Parts: sequence; structure tokens; C-alpha cells
Amino acid sequence: MDPQSLAVVIGSRVRHERTARGWTLDRLAELAGISRRMVINVEQGSANPSIGTLLGLSDALGVGLPSLVEPPEGRRATITRAGEGAVLWTGPEGGRGVLVAASEPPDIVELWDWRLHPGEDHESEAHSAGTRELVLILDGVLTLTIAGETSELAAGDAMSFSGDEPHSYANHADTTARFSLTVFEPGVGTDRRKDARHD
Repeated sequence: MDPQSLAVVIGSRVRHERTARGWTLDRLAELAGISRRMVINVEQGSANPSIGTLLGLSDALGVGLPSLVEPPEGRRATITRAGEGAVLWTGPEGGRGVLVAASEPPDIVELWDWRLHPGEDHESEAHSAGTRELVLILDGVLTLTIAGETSELAAGDAMSFSGDEPHSYANHADTTARFSLTVFEPGVGTDRRKDARHD
């Protein structure tokens, strides 16, 4: 799916989830920690929101990031063919972060295929409490920084870490770094749903 089509799909799903809850634009913006203007731009499909913005929206709505890209269908198995994943991050040199598979809420597991070209990096804000990430380096060298501590991983190396602290992925080498990333985010939206019932 091309980026513009994906932006329209995400916008439509955000608007559907928001209106189904009877929330105003201001209410969703407050819960997601973003501006009202950004919510409008996302819903209109005119924005290319960051992964952080999408995580804020999905958590506020209690649906999980994968549901904004493709709604749960309750099938036993879902196949994502090569080239069909949702490209949710693009680097200045052509690197990509592609969401290729995911489970349904409330305990979300996401599988990502990442490529960082030389000189590219991706900064990630802290995810919700209890989030864990696992990374496996397929090609190249990746520098991970988690809460200020830096580790360098080469092809074949793996690492698990807490995703509920600020972290970043960077390629300081001369060749493309490719890695598989799994993100486990427990209880997505459960606290928000409780709070929303009392509003």
C-alpha cells in the first residue's frame, strides 16, 4: 500500500474509533497527548504521522497500533505477502520500518522488518509500561541506545530490552543494517477504557 493510501486508511479508522466512542477531537487529542490539529490532519489522511503519534492515538483508543493499519478480522491466520506490509517509517536515505504482522488487543505483539541505511537513525519515545522489545540483526551493524546506554550489534546478534524507556536505533556503519523487531505491549487501552467510562 502506498503512503497516501495508508494515510487515508489510518485516518478513516481513527475517525471511526473516535466517533464510535462519542469523543470530540479535543478529547482524543488530550488522551493521545497530541494537538487537535494533528488529530484533524490524521483523520483527513493529509498527515504522515510519526510512529509515536500513531502509538498515542492507538493507545488512547484502546485498539493497538496494528488495528489502525488493518482491523482485526478474527481469522486463525493472516498472511502478509512480501512487499505488502505497512510502511510506517521512512528514513531520509530510503530506510524503512515496516509492520508485517501483529496480534489483537489487549496484549499486542508486533513484528517489524527494519532497514536503516548508513547514517540513518530512528528515535522512539518510551512506550507504555511493561512494553518489551526483541531485536535480531539480519545484516549489517546496528547501534541501540536505551535510556542513555549504547550497544552495538552485528549480524546474528539479538537483544531484548524494556521499550518503556526512550530508545533509538542507528546505523553508523557503511552498509545497510537490516533487523527484525518484535514489540510486546501488554494491556493496550485497558486503563484508557476504564477512564473513558467515568467521563
